[in-house]
Amino acid sequence: MTRHSSILSLALVSITALAVACGDKAEDSGNVSNDGASAESSGGNDEEGVVEETGASVSATGPDSDTGMNPSASGADDSTGDTAGFILPPDGGGVAVECDVWAQDCPPGEKCMPWANDGGSSWNATRCSEVDESPGQVGDECTVDGSGVSGIDSCDLDMMCYYVDPDTNLGQCIEFCQGAEANPLCDPGFVCSIANNGVLTLCRPECDPLLQDCVGSAACLPAAGSQLFTCIIDASGKGGAAGDPCEFINSCDPGLFCAGADAVPGCQQSTGCCSEFCDLTLSDPSAACSLGGGQECVPWYEEGQAPPGNEGIGSCAVPQ
Repeated sequence: MTRHSSILSLALVSITALAVACGDKAEDSGNVSNDGASAESSGGNDEEGVVEETGASVSATGPDSDTGMNPSASGADDSTGDTAGFILPPDGGGVAVECDVWAQDCPPGEKCMPWANDGGSSWNATRCSEVDESPGQVGDECTVDGSGVSGIDSCDLDMMCYYVDPDTNLGQCIEFCQGAEANPLCDPGFVCSIANNGVLTLCRPECDPLLQDCVGSAACLPAAGSQLFTCIIDASGKGGAAGDPCEFINSCDPGLFCAGADAVPGCQQSTGCCSEFCDLTLSDPSAACSLGGGQECVPWYEEGQAPPGNEGIGSCAVPQ
């Protein structure tokens, strides 16, 4: 029995879509149970892209996808992802696949890219796009055409422009996961996160949620399909404080995550509300849980399942 089912009885959200950051903050999704992590303590694992990782809440753990754009930056209502086109139907919806990101099967001179084919802010499809004449390499500064979810950028084959600043359209070239979906590969220090129904497959930096040691405005959050944490665009916008409703894994401020509704006292949002990470190694770890209402600092991982060095990671939740 998982920690979430035995302690929190929280619902896990199917990571289905990611999007690109737009506005002051932003950042991906897949079908995640945190692979040994306390899946039920976290609400969403999807990200927002333009508005990093949209999905329907399957359990109290919240969404498991991200968007690339901050909703407030696009004039959308911060309280609802629907107005910004972030959320997929409860069944996860369909994916419009023109090409295969893993196989990179586009014609010569083109690359297979994630993009938002519905005018929204979450990556939900793939397309073939021309490779820039002088393409950027991993770690290089890059530009996007239109927005972070356009699928058109200045990065080379097998990579995309991510962590995009919506004011300048500048970001950083990030490599796609290599190998195959069943056995994805990334360089040491990076985590393969497969989100948004498999559309978004990025090797992003590993990080520590207790230190929030990502560069810039990115937040350290659970990596889809992995026990580890990775840097995701912060798309919290004007909201994202402890107790605020959330739709995506990156809808909360750095240091918080989208927890299942049952884990957060007074949460009326079906997809979840923001709650804090906490440090189990402290003398009073539950002191970090500011919402009260019976919340305690509980282990993020199942007993014996924490990766080396991550044993102290906890989440503020109401034990069930």
